[in-house]
Amino acid sequence: MAPATAINPDLVQERKNATINSEEFAIWWAGGSNELYKKREMAKLFYEDPQFVDHQHIANMSHKELYEYTTEKAVRFLLKLREYLKKQQPEAAPLTPIEEMYELRALMGGPLGSGLFPANFPLRLHYSMFLPTLLRQASDEQCKLWLEKAWNFDGIIGTYAQTELGHGTYLRGLETRADYDIEKQEFILNSPTLTSYKWWPGGLGLTVNMVVLMAQLYIKGRSYGFQPFLVRIRNEKTHEPEPGVDVGDIGPRIGLNGVNNGYLGLKNVRIPLNQMLSRNNQVLPDGTFVKGPEPLLLYGTMVYVRVMIVRDVSVNLLQAATIATRYSAVRRQGVEAGGQQETQIIDFLTQQQKLFPQIAKGIFYRLAADRVWDFYRVVSKELDKGNKRNLAELHALSCCLKAICSDESAKGVEILRKACGGHGFMASANFGNLYAAATAACTYEGENTVLLLQTARFLVKNFLDGLKRLVLPKTVTYLRMSPQFKWSGKLETLVTVLEITSMERVRHTFFLMQRNKKNPKQTNHAGIQLTKAAVMHGRAFLARMALDSIREQIKKGTIPPALREVMDQLLNIFIMDLFLSSVDEILCFIPSIKGKQIHEVEARYEKYLLAFRRNAVAVVDGFDYHDRDLASTLGCYDGRVYERLMAEARKCELNSEPVNTKSAAYLNRLMKAKL
Repeated sequence: MAPATAINPDLVQERKNATINSEEFAIWWAGGSNELYKKREMAKLFYEDPQFVDHQHIANMSHKELYEYTTEKAVRFLLKLREYLKKQQPEAAPLTPIEEMYELRALMGGPLGSGLFPANFPLRLHYSMFLPTLLRQASDEQCKLWLEKAWNFDGIIGTYAQTELGHGTYLRGLETRADYDIEKQEFILNSPTLTSYKWWPGGLGLTVNMVVLMAQLYIKGRSYGFQPFLVRIRNEKTHEPEPGVDVGDIGPRIGLNGVNNGYLGLKNVRIPLNQMLSRNNQVLPDGTFVKGPEPLLLYGTMVYVRVMIVRDVSVNLLQAATIATRYSAVRRQGVEAGGQQETQIIDFLTQQQKLFPQIAKGIFYRLAADRVWDFYRVVSKELDKGNKRNLAELHALSCCLKAICSDESAKGVEILRKACGGHGFMASANFGNLYAAATAACTYEGENTVLLLQTARFLVKNFLDGLKRLVLPKTVTYLRMSPQFKWSGKLETLVTVLEITSMERVRHTFFLMQRNKKNPKQTNHAGIQLTKAAVMHGRAFLARMALDSIREQIKKGTIPPALREVMDQLLNIFIMDLFLSSVDEILCFIPSIKGKQIHEVEARYEKYLLAFRRNAVAVVDGFDYHDRDLASTLGCYDGRVYERLMAEARKCELNSEPVNTKSAAYLNRLMKAKL
């Protein structure tokens, strides 16, 4: 933090006027004093190391320069992190391998990761997909061969290659082939068409040397569906592509260009029999296909990734909210009475409506990710015992939350950028990187519309089960609640209204689909209704989760008394924002709600925005983002916005000389042309 004398006076006053202590909020947000200490120690470890100082803004780098710079930095980061972790004495019970991967992946996708790697961490797929897939889909014998080596980067750097140039979420359409050669007991891998080339996997282009490859298995010309194969694509010692491997970078993207997304084509690449991951299915030497239990753990891997995405986008959103909130306290515009100082834009209710709901969303999205992660760990233990009763519920919930939270976070970052006016458009404000990270999450690991449709089908099935009076999963028990309620305007009522609306939307969609069954040409005409049902379910879940979570934490004493009022304000803002965003759906299905009730909620919503205003800066301070985490000229703790903007502008390479010789020559030619 900057010395007090260097801090913008408006931010000094904001912190003085707050009714909460930012440090107390930071302790709660981090999960306790020990966790906050570890977080700060980790930041200190890297941010105070000169070798991790960025001497050039990534906006000034070419695609090639950015990749090389980010890769070099990532290697230094991992080597230093490994040495640091070796010295730490474990204080708690040891983590399971999947939990350890989650913690490490959370570190890389969290504020430190985004601070050190604004163009994203180039080896993230190694941790988020390659290792978890090995753990969950390789047999015990295969894990002994490869998992530890991959964990330690002992000759193995990997990614997960499923998506193809011509197919993404439609897995049955994947074209990559794996034909089994019985005589040699090998699989022959081929990309038979241009559209069968693998496309998008992070790190695939130039970084990794092995992939988990999803390919259609053929034995004696018969298809056995897509299966996972472990394939070496680059030589362990030379890093040259292996024979028959066509691999490279897919080119610049809108953002996240440090990840090195790649393409992969294969021509008659042979791998031994034991490199088909065989925890679920296997091929015997004589070509017999042995179908194992349903590949439940495949879903487990995807759930793991989607929970991580919800955590990641909540970080993106809260970083953007911190930048915009601090800037809004510093930026002044307009005078209410002659001769007075201009007004802080954070005092305008219209500005508060842009900022404060995003703060609330970021908080409760993170709490939702924590809730689903706890659920995931329970289900993982059940799956290990062959119990799949909760898997469908977990899968549907993770699909829904990934879709809604990524979409809302991307929209939220853009709202916050525009809330900063023209300065928010500067690359140095860092909204571009935050938006790229959030919006990219809308399409990777499952395109959002497809995920919403998967959730919706789960909802329709359980609505039917409810009609049959079967026991429903916990998150959808509301599907057979009574549509009758008494309006009070309190949070419990608003949550109930969202649940009833969700139930009625599912009911409407169910009967629409029943009618469409009579006409085969209309079987896919319910897509819009299905996605609406999934969105309403997600909103209802988030509202109920937020209400229950805060109540539980207050009851347990997890939330200190001094923070309860501000958390109540954020809870009200969050749930009322969900309610008001759903008004069109609510009025469609609950005719008893009139304009009077809507106006009542709007008035209370504005009241809570105004009430939270006093502690807005204190709360974003409590997220405890280091200035390097934010990487923003607008969002630093000291609030010296204009000084930082000018200093960054002077660093621009175009300002390194008073006259740019090439452009001046062209301009001179134009002026002498006498058009």
